[in-house]
Amino acid sequence: MNIEILCIGNLKETWLHDAAGEYAKRLRPYAQLSVTELKETRLPANASAADEEAVRRKEGGALLAALPLAGGGKDAHNVKSGATASLFVIALDRRGEALTSEGFAERLEALTARGKSRICFLIGGSLGLSEAALSRADQRLSFSAFTFPHQLMRVILLEQIYRAFKIQRGEPYHK
Repeated sequence: MNIEILCIGNLKETWLHDAAGEYAKRLRPYAQLSVTELKETRLPANASAADEEAVRRKEGGALLAALPLAGGGKDAHNVKSGATASLFVIALDRRGEALTSEGFAERLEALTARGKSRICFLIGGSLGLSEAALSRADQRLSFSAFTFPHQLMRVILLEQIYRAFKIQRGEPYHK
């Protein structure tokens, strides 16, 4: 399985970088992982709602533009067809579907059984994902009703993907 994470911003804190690196290393026996960090758009001081929406749209556009690379080179409007039929896009959104760790493991396994060998996760910036990015997703997934920093969310996602593979194989780790 290929796991691709498209995310806005990079990991600025050493401890987040180290944690993400540790889970990436642990995932190597189970999946091929790629993480693409896209530029975060600066929000003006005293930003209006319109300014915030403009930032979400710009970052969402960057995520959508990166999807063809994740999906095999098709244009952004046609990424569900042809050679990209194996691609499944999951947007992380606190309003999305909440799963248990076991449910997440079952979902990944079911996607693989359906021929979805490329799973691409979208992580927005500090303001979340644009409506265009959310609309492109095949699924919206919530890890909590809480709001998390997007850099920390990447570490949480990597840990849950690792946990899912351990659950699928009945290996020790998940309690």
